[in-house]
Amino acid sequence: MAIILTDESAGRHQTPAGHPERVERHEAVTAAIQKSGLSVEDAPAASRDALALVHSARYLDMIFDMLDGHDFADGRLVQLDGDTYAGPDSLEAALRGAGAALLGVDKVMSGQERAVFSAMRPPGHHAEPERAMGFCLFSNAAIAACHAMKKWDAKRVGVLDFDVHHGNGTQAAFWHEPDFFYASSHQMPLYPGTGATEERGAFDNIRNLPLAEGTAGAEFLAGWREELLPFIAAARCDLIIISAGFDAHSRDPLGGLNIEAEDFAALTQDIVALAQQTRAGGLLSLLEGGYDLQGLEQSVAAHLDVLATMK
Repeated sequence: MAIILTDESAGRHQTPAGHPERVERHEAVTAAIQKSGLSVEDAPAASRDALALVHSARYLDMIFDMLDGHDFADGRLVQLDGDTYAGPDSLEAALRGAGAALLGVDKVMSGQERAVFSAMRPPGHHAEPERAMGFCLFSNAAIAACHAMKKWDAKRVGVLDFDVHHGNGTQAAFWHEPDFFYASSHQMPLYPGTGATEERGAFDNIRNLPLAEGTAGAEFLAGWREELLPFIAAARCDLIIISAGFDAHSRDPLGGLNIEAEDFAALTQDIVALAQQTRAGGLLSLLEGGYDLQGLEQSVAAHLDVLATMK
């Protein structure tokens, strides 16, 4: 069975009116969770020491100084980069997003749970060690991977990312780490402009699968099955983490791929099979993108239906 980690702060993270990373995303994901019937537990806040597994002290000083001590009385949000904003509740939401990733690792690596899904926003895979970007404050998947090695003595960790946008933050954190493996499918050209096939990491530990606009489910799944999943399988990872972005859905306004909920379900089935070959035999999935509310709810529901089959 799978469990969900979330917190109501995910519904209080503020962005400007009209911003795609909006509160209604949390409501859509919550609707999918309620239909799933899966158990829900609280997401704790990550400590600064845990964030420092990936992020520099300079970056953390900046984030905490800007957000923890900011007076939001005038109603203005803090702009962290061109499209990344934070309000009075955003730091808590981001900390609990990282905390959900950490607790998810603990539950999976201990064998307490077979699958864990973190239903938190803001997302994380664009956040680099020294900067926020792409709606993201903390690099949750990379933090989780580092935690798995530090606390649970994982020897190798893999992150599988099917968001429509390339996870430049995860890639940057993993680039010089020989025992971290990153595999990503994403539309190209598209924000943030990284993720070319030749970007393979300092230790040949990264694989990118750029997809042309209009790519549909059959080609998407073939790329994973023929290139990315075999790469992760060969790495013999002790833990598999999913960066589960659903903005490759055909309805999504920020992408141009034609993936449907059933395609996400099929890929999740393939990843479940791969994860069951790992030492822990479990899987941690972290919510990333997905900006059409109907497509997001349908895709999360399909993803959870498969995760719930893990025994």
